Amino acid sequence: MLLSELLAHPVANMGIIDDGTYVPMARTLAATGHIAYNGWGAGMLGSQLYLAAAFIKLFGFSFTVVRSTTILVAMAMAFILQRTLVRAGISERNATIGTLALVLSPMYLLLSATYMSDIPGLFAIVLCLYCCLRALQSSTDRSTIAWLCFAVLTNAVFGTSRQIAWLGILVMLPSALWLLRARRRVVIFGAIATLAGALFILACLQWLKHQPYIVTVHLNLRATSPLHVVSELAYFLLDAPFLLLPAVALFLPGLRKTRPVILFSFFALLLAYLFLGIYPSHIRGYFPIEPIGESVNAAAMFAYPMLLTVPPDFLPLSVRAFFTLLALGGVLGLVTLLSQSPASPSAPHRLASPSWQQLRVLLMPFSIAYAFLICQEGAIFEFHDRYLLGLLVIAILCLFRYYQDHASTRFPLISVLLVAVIAIYSTVANHQMFAFYRARVALASELLAAGVPPTSVKSGWEYDFGVELQHSSHINNSRIEWPRGAYVPAPTLPPSICPTDGETPHIHPVYGISFDPNACYGPAPFAPVHYSRWPYRTPGTLYVVRYAPTSLP
Repeated sequence: MLLSELLAHPVANMGIIDDGTYVPMARTLAATGHIAYNGWGAGMLGSQLYLAAAFIKLFGFSFTVVRSTTILVAMAMAFILQRTLVRAGISERNATIGTLALVLSPMYLLLSATYMSDIPGLFAIVLCLYCCLRALQSSTDRSTIAWLCFAVLTNAVFGTSRQIAWLGILVMLPSALWLLRARRRVVIFGAIATLAGALFILACLQWLKHQPYIVTVHLNLRATSPLHVVSELAYFLLDAPFLLLPAVALFLPGLRKTRPVILFSFFALLLAYLFLGIYPSHIRGYFPIEPIGESVNAAAMFAYPMLLTVPPDFLPLSVRAFFTLLALGGVLGLVTLLSQSPASPSAPHRLASPSWQQLRVLLMPFSIAYAFLICQEGAIFEFHDRYLLGLLVIAILCLFRYYQDHASTRFPLISVLLVAVIAIYSTVANHQMFAFYRARVALASELLAAGVPPTSVKSGWEYDFGVELQHSSHINNSRIEWPRGAYVPAPTLPPSICPTDGETPHIHPVYGISFDPNACYGPAPFAPVHYSRWPYRTPGTLYVVRYAPTSLP
């Protein structure tokens, strides 16, 4: 994983996705010793901020120094995940393949190179799961209690980076205690530790509630549109098999056991779907083809609302259609195997391996609670692929354990090849993403050297947030409830073909950045900037365009 990150060269002197507001918080903590929110984050970012502040103290401030802390956590998570899969009854070799299938996926590598809170939150979840499995497999009460207490302590502390990770204390640990209910002493001490963890969570949430410039999120079931949630979950069901392609593809041989009528109907529907997704019409956007969203890279996911126009395609449609066929074909093979597999596993397990019943009790309540919360967050804001990370870990565990039990105790060589293919794809996508962000920094520097102040350029919301925070204590976010009056509604502007927003009131754009030199009010007299687009010879290009018809050169 580290080698893939180094090859991608994940260096850019600006914010990547949301971390453009998180990095200044780490810098402020290192300088003042206080956590100061700035109107964008709704999470605590606690342990994540302190780790980055320590690195800033040791090595000085830069975006790369801060982001290196996430890579460090991602490497630790990879190690813990491999040991967790082994404790779940998967062989060492198979567990290593399963771990690489996740940590070399495009989404994991992308997030590991940013200062987002997803990887630290996932680390808290996986470490809690590992501790619970160790507690279930411990032979003495003392050892079991120690693992349960360690699970509470680590989940409480590391969960401060991303609150959804606290489901470890609130759901996973009670499930483990239910499995240990025959051991009275363990249950008593485990319940006390879990209660202490819950009180810690309550105290943290009360502290967070009173912080100025925090983004407030209110869960409201009635405001959630069931149709919206269903449509977004369908998007997830299409994307998840691709993100777990080395695991899902193992079940492709199961297609041979599928009834011909079902197989023919499945591929007819899939080809019809691909036709609707590829056919250049107004309905194309409603039929996404893999890789989609953050599976491609952040440049493709976020560039069009930032930079006025859509970036060049990363992969040809034929390759994307092949990925879609491969992923969904594996899903059908899995369904076939599930319907025909024997009730008892064919492969023997070590005595310490948890049974499927134990895994269901431990993982199902957590998965339901996790899915419920991401549906709520997605209904309030919007869904992102990265919300799936916690469920992808559980899917990897279940898929690999099931394949090992009912198909083969040793994964075929093709699974290693698929991991290598995904790793190459992820590395290339990550490289292109950071090259794109470095080009934005270079273009902003060119404008500054020409005497154009940053407040006169619309450089995309990530870069703009950094500029806004240089002139204000916070982003102008409508979800800030305290201090009162922090949010100022944006004034009504005259109609324009150039998009604007009210979150950066200090920016009054005269120029903007675009993939198309003719976007907005046409080209401005500044040199374009090119960036590397592995594996293509033709580089990507960013242009400066006029943001108003009367823009001066």
